[in-house]
Amino acid sequence: MLKQAIDFFEESQDIYKILSNISENSLDTTTQFKHWSFNDIIRHLHVWNIAAYKSLQGDIEWESFNNNLQTFFKEGKKLNDFEKSITKNLKGKNLLNIWQSTFKNVSEEFKKQSPKKRVKWVGPDMSVISSISARHMETWAHSQAIYDSLGKVRNNKDRILNIVIIGNNTFEWTYKVNNREIPIEKPYLKLISPSGKVWEFNEPSNKEIIEGLAEEFCQVVTQVRNIKDVNLKLSGKTSTQWMSIAQCFAGKASSPPLPGTRKLITQ
Repeated sequence: MLKQAIDFFEESQDIYKILSNISENSLDTTTQFKHWSFNDIIRHLHVWNIAAYKSLQGDIEWESFNNNLQTFFKEGKKLNDFEKSITKNLKGKNLLNIWQSTFKNVSEEFKKQSPKKRVKWVGPDMSVISSISARHMETWAHSQAIYDSLGKVRNNKDRILNIVIIGNNTFEWTYKVNNREIPIEKPYLKLISPSGKVWEFNEPSNKEIIEGLAEEFCQVVTQVRNIKDVNLKLSGKTSTQWMSIAQCFAGKASSPPLPGTRKLITQ
């Protein structure tokens, strides 16, 4: 059984429980992330969970989904247009409930798969374990905007190890997408997990080190926080540069939020 599929489900279920206990109108709340509402975020997660599910169903199902997406782009329409089309512009508690039903199914299907099986995606093909880990990462990252808007301090679990791994594995990607020369030495990570465990990655170094809370490393690589708004300790030129441009998700180069613009909103 693929543990990452369980992690994805639990992360999704946590934010579902919070949203299911607020009013219908509150789902229109605007967040600090591109002024997206809670509805926009859930719609986005739902559509790409559908995409991940279709990637398991084979080339025909996937190509049908992807061709539809590419047609929208060729017509000059935006991603939000595509997502609203896929969901028939559903919103509110109806959207919330169909999202939950789908992420349950996605988790169950991914549990059964071989971790190394290759599946299609908008970018390069990837392994099953990478695909479901990416769904976990995106769910965690987008959910942060909801926690912030509601003034809720997130109670992270050690399942964020999946996101730390993605963040570390995309070191070279960050430099490539920003058209920068890839440093020879990858910084040594020494992070404290939510349960207090020490997670270490890469070759130990006295010059290039990133130390601190694992959740803050995740916040920086997913660009839900600026490096200046967390307490990570950075030693070395590469460590400082990487954390200033870190991007663990696909797509074009994206700039981190400006300092102080993504934060917990006190009620």
